Amino acid sequence: MKQAIKLFFGILLLWVLLYQVWVLLHILWWVDHNPASTAFMETRLEVIQERRPDAKLQQQWVPYARISNHLKRAVIAAEDSKFVEHEGFDWVGIETAFEKNLKKGKIVAGGSTISQQLAKNLFLSGHRTPWRKAQEAVITFMLEKLMTKRRILEIYLNVIEWGEGVFGAEAAARHYFHGSARALGPAQAARLAAMIPNPRFYDLHRSTRYLSRHAATIQARMRLVKIP
Repeated sequence: MKQAIKLFFGILLLWVLLYQVWVLLHILWWVDHNPASTAFMETRLEVIQERRPDAKLQQQWVPYARISNHLKRAVIAAEDSKFVEHEGFDWVGIETAFEKNLKKGKIVAGGSTISQQLAKNLFLSGHRTPWRKAQEAVITFMLEKLMTKRRILEIYLNVIEWGEGVFGAEAAARHYFHGSARALGPAQAARLAAMIPNPRFYDLHRSTRYLSRHAATIQARMRLVKIP
C-alpha cells in the first residue's frame, strides 16, 4: 500500500514538474514570438461555436508601437496602477480586495495585476480553485522574470477579451469605434478600459450610467500613471 502511495505521489510530482517545463518553454518562445491564441480564447470560441458552429474570433495582433498610449495609460489606470513598479503582485491591492470581499461577504474585487491576468488568460481555465491560484502565481513569476513590462503589456493588450468574440486592442477599436488601436483618443481608451471587468455585458449594454462614470474616473487618472 505504501509503495502504491509513493508511486502515486511520484507520478503526480513528475506531472507537475513537466507541466511547469511546458509553461516555461511557451513563455520563453513568447518573449520574441506572438502567441497565436490563449487558453481563454480557445474556451470562449468553443462556447460561441456551440451556438454558431462557423463562428470565428475577432482578433488582429498589433505591435506595441501601434497601440495608442492613451489605451496603455487607461488600462494601467483601471487595472493595475502600480504595474511598472511591482514584480507581478500588488500586495496592497490584494489586501484591499480581501477586505472588500470580507466586508461584502462575497467576491466583489479581485486585486489581480495585469501580469496575473495575463497568466490566467494564456494558460488557465476560468475555474477558481486552490491549484489554479497557485499555478497562476508560478506563471506570473515566470512572466515577470523572463519578459519586460513592455512585452507583458503588449501581449495583454492583444489577447484580452473586449466583447463577444472580440479580443485585443485592434479588434476592440474597430468593433466599437470603427478605427485602429493607434487612433484611440483618451475618452475612447478610458471607455475600453472600463469594459475590461465585464466585456460581454458592456458589449450589449454600451450606454450604462455606471460605465460612463467609471470611464470618466479612469480618464481622470490616466495622466497619473506610468507606461513602460
